[in-house]
Order: sequence, then C-alpha cells, then structure tokens
Amino acid sequence: MTSTSTAPALVRLEHVSKAYDTPGGRRVAVDDVSLEVREGEILGVIGYSGAGKSTLVRLINALELPTGGRVFVGKDELTALPERRLREVRQGIGMIFQQFNLFRSRTVAGNVGYPLRVAGLGRAERDARVAQLLDFVGLLDRAYSYPEQLSGGQKQRVGIARALATNPRLLLADEATSALDPETTADVLALLRRVNRDLGVTVVVITHEMDAIRSIADRVVVMDQGKVVEEGEVYDVFSKPSTAAAARFVQSVLQDRPPKETIARLRQSHEGRLVTIQVAEIKGFIGVVSGVFASQGVDTELVFGGISEIQERAIGALTYELVGDDGKVDAALTALTDKGITWTEEH
Repeated sequence: MTSTSTAPALVRLEHVSKAYDTPGGRRVAVDDVSLEVREGEILGVIGYSGAGKSTLVRLINALELPTGGRVFVGKDELTALPERRLREVRQGIGMIFQQFNLFRSRTVAGNVGYPLRVAGLGRAERDARVAQLLDFVGLLDRAYSYPEQLSGGQKQRVGIARALATNPRLLLADEATSALDPETTADVLALLRRVNRDLGVTVVVITHEMDAIRSIADRVVVMDQGKVVEEGEVYDVFSKPSTAAAARFVQSVLQDRPPKETIARLRQSHEGRLVTIQVAEIKGFIGVVSGVFASQGVDTELVFGGISEIQERAIGALTYELVGDDGKVDAALTALTDKGITWTEEH
C-alpha cells in the first residue's frame, strides 16, 4: 500500500464531543475525540455497537454538529459555517450506507444521476457521467434495472456510484458491508480500494468488522464508549495492540492465540511448557525459532497458531509445547528475546 504518512490532513477533529439529552439522562456518544484523516488514505474506524462510530461520521459530514470542539474538512471549519455553505461542502463528501438508501421508484441510472440533477447538470452531461460511473462499478448493463431487481452487492455498487457522482474528495462508508455475505463483502471492499487508488478519493470506513479493516485500510482508529482508545498503522495495531478493546478485535480476526479453554485442553495432552511466540519480520522466522530451541536441547511441538499477511507483511502467533530442563527452556526463551522475538508463557 502507498504510504500516506506525510500527506496533509483532509479531515481534522479537535477535541470533538457530541452529547444527547435522553429520557434516561444525558448520553455522550463522542467524547473529546481528536484525530486526522490524511489526504489519499483509507482510514478504518472500528468499534462495537454504541462505541460512537456512526455519530462520528455524521459529525464529519456535518449532518450533526458537535456539542464541543471543532471539525475541519480541508480549510473549512464545518462548526463555523452557515447552512448554505455546509450544503456546498457536503457536495465534496460522498456517503454510502448499510441499507443502501436507494430510491425504489428510480432506475439504477436514475439513482446515480439524482445528485447530478440536484446540482443542476444538463441532461447530456448527466447521462455521460452516469454511464462513466456505472462502467466503473461494473453495472453499465443494469442501468435501466430497478433496485428490487438487484442483489445486495449490486445495490451497494449503485450506492458507491451515486456517492461518487459529484466528484467528492472524501467518501464515508458507514457499515457499508454489514448486510452483505463474505464473498460480496470482498468485492465491495475491492471496489472501495479502486475508488481510493484509481480516483484518488480519501475513504473513511466505519465498521465493527476488523476483517474489513485488514483488507483495505492504511490506518485504523479504535473507538470504545465514545473515545478513541487506539490509533495507528493497521499492521502495528494488529501485531501489537496496546488496549484491551483493540486486542479483542484483532483476536476475532487472526484467531492465532489459544483461548483459555483451549489451553486447558492442551494441558491434558501436553506435559511441557506452553509458550506462544509472536511472528516477527525475520527472514526464515520459523527456522530461527527452531534453531534456538535445538541449540539448547529443547524439544518442541507446534500445538496452536497461524500466520497470515497484512499489507504484504507476515503477522500471527505460534504456540509451542517445550519439553526439556527448565534451565535450558529459560535459556532458549532468553535467546529469543535477544533476537527481538516476543513470547508469552501460557499459564
């Protein structure tokens, strides 16, 4: 993936909060959030239901205004603009939704062309733009179909085409794949990646699915109870999550570390010490680990784990049973640490 670490910020939130008065009292949905979305990146925002993700995206496109803090898109401070100017700024922000939000009475072409009609484009220019967009999302042959004649994935492709109609700089995807099956989800995520790479559109993906983040995001923000609890490059957050919330999401995708019940089961059939070793970016990693144990006379058996890839970098963990004198096992583990390899003994 192309690095965006030095790109300027397209979106900037400064100490933003959003609270609602409810019959049960005041509810804080977003709590003192500061973050940036860099020009040209795909930023994933993840959190469980109620974490504040959807409220955050509505603050970015000024569908809601914060109760505290400031929101900038480009040079515009949304929190200081009158409604007329906000409407103009929103034309540069595309939005796609979980439930597609298509007009049932309009054809595919009619749905995609609607924002262009609102913007005042003439018929010929509008038709040309609609054809271009439908070709881009692979639905030119369904231009005169109606939404009820489409699959869920096709409906979301129409939603993406419609969101791109006004040439936005920023695309916000709010749980855009949550209603889709895994294969269709992969197709839609690949299309969002094309939108980012081929059209240069900055994308913010709001989701509770860490696998979606792994597939396309450059960076990830983890939200919990309205706060940003972790933020960083996707590989860094996956390989070394620093918060419990991030660790739960990562484990739900990688499933490379044995849960407590699995450790208990392993102990019934393995008398040696159980140690989980985090995969490191070392050439011949598995051979290096095996060599360290062999040099100390420690026998090993791989009993759990997995290795996958994120952003073309290996990631995962392997759990070994280690059999041998405790002193030799300790010496081998110290040798791994000296080589920069992280391990955890399972108790």
